[in-house]
Amino acid sequence: MRAVAIDRGALLGACGLLYALASPIYAEDYPSKPIRILVPFVPGGATDILARLVGQNLTTAWGQQVVIDNRPGANGILAADMTAKATPDGHTLLFVAIGHAINPLLQKNLPYDTQRDFTPVSLAAVLPLMVTVHPSVPANTVKELIALAQKKSLNYASGGVGSSQHLATALFASMANIELVHIPYKGGNQGLLDTVGGQVSMMISTILSLTPHIKSGRLRGLAITTSKRNAAWPDMPTVAEAALPGYQSIAWYGMVGPRGLPPPVLKKLSGEVARIINSKAIRENLTAQGADPVGNTPAEFGAFITVETNRYKKVVRDAGVTTE
Repeated sequence: MRAVAIDRGALLGACGLLYALASPIYAEDYPSKPIRILVPFVPGGATDILARLVGQNLTTAWGQQVVIDNRPGANGILAADMTAKATPDGHTLLFVAIGHAINPLLQKNLPYDTQRDFTPVSLAAVLPLMVTVHPSVPANTVKELIALAQKKSLNYASGGVGSSQHLATALFASMANIELVHIPYKGGNQGLLDTVGGQVSMMISTILSLTPHIKSGRLRGLAITTSKRNAAWPDMPTVAEAALPGYQSIAWYGMVGPRGLPPPVLKKLSGEVARIINSKAIRENLTAQGADPVGNTPAEFGAFITVETNRYKKVVRDAGVTTE
């Protein structure tokens, strides 16, 4: 049998042409089966809350079931690795938090490349954080909390090494020149429950997850972590106002997919997520709870992730954040 030489360039070109011709039909049919949104933390935290909010509305809009799959572990690395290895057809997605951008600064041997192996879809929301303590902690202001920490050992909860809670508290301790004992959990909600239960002294976490516990009196809110006061809590000072000029830290949440999502599918998905986040009812609901709804384009979210990674290089170094 005579061997036939294959022109690899021509073959790739033909495949590309077939893909281009098929893409509009594929986008029109998407989603063709249930969508799975991986959440890298346990249920109940801000990442999970926003993922479920988006998932429920995608189900309503497209009539296709959206399943939230909680896969906690290694500050999101487990779920991220599963997403990076998934078929890039838009049916496996990942809801990420700030740890997604920070993990490359903390881990030398990630099983994926954060910039290369994911397709940004949309930034959903940016959330201020709040400094809170259990009511048994004798501190009613940030200055009193710092003074207390200078006299006795205090511990704090976070959703894991490199999480927004961890980074915010590490920066707080560094600027206040105090030592705090870090207790990382596999998700912010687990740490929050132990703080509410009094097993942990304090926690800096999102307004979205803390608000019910502060209003019920199970936690005491001391300050907001953003540079300006929050409209939902106008009487609460910022950390910068209260004790540490220049202090600022936020949390953010968004959706990504595997590398290589077909452009028409990405456009449809990103547009729908942005529409959901900016719908009147959801926008008003999130704003009332202190969140800042976003809903932007894939390019904008990708640029945002890069900026966050670069911005936190200094924070990780100065605050001594390590993979404990």
